Parts: sequence; structure tokens; C-alpha cells
Amino acid sequence: MARLQLNRGMRIDAAKKYLAEKLGVSVLDLSDTIVMSEIREELDIGRICETPEVAKGIDAKFRIAELLDLKINCVNMFMERVGIRSYQAFN
Repeated sequence: MARLQLNRGMRIDAAKKYLAEKLGVSVLDLSDTIVMSEIREELDIGRICETPEVAKGIDAKFRIAELLDLKINCVNMFMERVGIRSYQAFN
């Protein structure tokens, strides 16, 4: 939600609603650690604690940027340096 607040200037309630819609959960589910752990694993967007076979680092950030339609600086810099023009080229 912090990325949405910073990148899009959204207020916290709007950021929560947008994120919940994108993830297909309720706003209340966003604060449920078990639900969010399952969602993160299902979408392969990384987890707070490292787990084998789950996206990490730049891979997780690519997936988050694509899923939430966000511009993430390190992702854009990586794409520029390796000559990738879209997220799909990375997958």
C-alpha cells in the first residue's frame, strides 16, 4: 500500500481498496497474515520470510509492478539496463 500511496498519491483507504480489488480479496483480508501469505504464494509475488520456490528480490518486484500497474524504480532501471521493454519479456 505504501507504493500506491507514494507512486499514485493515494490516501490509505483508496490504496487499500485498489489493492484488494487487484488481489481479489476484501479490504479486511489485507490485514490477515494467513490470507495474505496464501495470496503472495499463489501469485508468486514474494513473501516476508523467504521460502524455497517463491519469487524473491527483483523477480518479486517485477510481478508486483505488473500486477498492480506500478512503476517501480529498480524494476525500470533493470529493464533499461538489460534492454527489456515489457514485463512479459522477463517471464
